[in-house]
Amino acid sequence: MIHIVFFEDICKGCGLCTSVCPEGIVSINKDRINASGYNPAGVTDEAKCTGCAFCARICPDIAIRIEKVS
Repeated sequence: MIHIVFFEDICKGCGLCTSVCPEGIVSINKDRINASGYNPAGVTDEAKCTGCAFCARICPDIAIRIEKVS
């Protein structure tokens, strides 16, 4: 099982993570604004995550962590 952690207060909402997700489950949350005034990214369906970590690798602010949960 995979758990995705988005550090919302670090995220600048650049959208790079959304562009590389092969499952299309990462999106910018237009309903939330973080402490810096940005709409942070988040995941829509964590169960569909394959753990590829493309989103975490492309994030320029290191705002995403992928965890394998047993």
